[in-house]
Amino acid sequence: MTTLRPRAWALALAAGLLLALAPAAAAAPAAQKGSKADLPQPVQRLLFKTTADAKGNKVELHLDVFLPEGHKATDKRPAIVFFFGGGWVGGSPSQFYSQAAYLASRGMVALAAEYRVGKTHGTTPKECVADGKSAIRYVRSHAAELGIDPDRLAAGGGSAGGHVAAATATITAFDEPGEDTATSAVPNALVLFNPVYDNGPEGYGYDRVKDYWRQISPLQNIRKGMPPAIVWLGTQDKLIPVATAKAFQAEMQRLGSRSDLLLYEGEGHGFFNSGRGSSENYAKTVREMDAFLTSLGWLKAQPAPAAGGEGGEKDAGQGG
Repeated sequence: MTTLRPRAWALALAAGLLLALAPAAAAAPAAQKGSKADLPQPVQRLLFKTTADAKGNKVELHLDVFLPEGHKATDKRPAIVFFFGGGWVGGSPSQFYSQAAYLASRGMVALAAEYRVGKTHGTTPKECVADGKSAIRYVRSHAAELGIDPDRLAAGGGSAGGHVAAATATITAFDEPGEDTATSAVPNALVLFNPVYDNGPEGYGYDRVKDYWRQISPLQNIRKGMPPAIVWLGTQDKLIPVATAKAFQAEMQRLGSRSDLLLYEGEGHGFFNSGRGSSENYAKTVREMDAFLTSLGWLKAQPAPAAGGEGGEKDAGQGG
């Protein structure tokens, strides 16, 4: 694998908006508006899986890669794989380009994954989960080539992509047929933005997964030894009730796993997106993501901003 240096945008990220963390400070990139061309761009695209759509046509799935400045294949850096939202029907890896570029500026290898979706491939949520597992396995099995630590690999995502990420940690079914499962698809941490993690009769998407909902719903498959998780949710989210998020947190904690829940008062679904939600919410969630990964020892703490600068306790962004 060729080692490439990030483009000029990575330097701009590091010089971005200084805002307070607890206990560290992070330079959060400004929210990106406009077209996909306005977003930071990956430096590499890797083919991680060749599979088929519902009609048997060949499908190639890729990982869009963001690398830290000066990254080498001999490094052993923490990494994260992001999965986009879109109701298992549509969406694009570019949804998390801004977050991925930010984490690359902080020293992580960040990847945004493709997976099969209903509109393009005629597939079901089962294939989404299978592709998510394949992506985690690919990154972990190629850790030496990618310059990452296979024991510091996170899965992140939003909405249905949050479901895919959570499923890699919880769901034992829906592996790709013929895939070598000797390499674990379970990540070492979860970074979940308004995730769809209850697919039961009162949850999201039940009508599409009712024949196998107990096998595919992360909330019903939490088990001992789950990786630590951080979850963001707006209190006015019409798809994921706050009660669901609290139930997930309670079950995680009951079994001895860390589960941080950050509630954003009055916010709806997708409030965190760099090109859709408020720039303030986007920046806050990026800072909180940084703080969570720093608390795991995956990122180095940054010095607090100088007196009189932006930031402070008012920016904590934790509504509950």
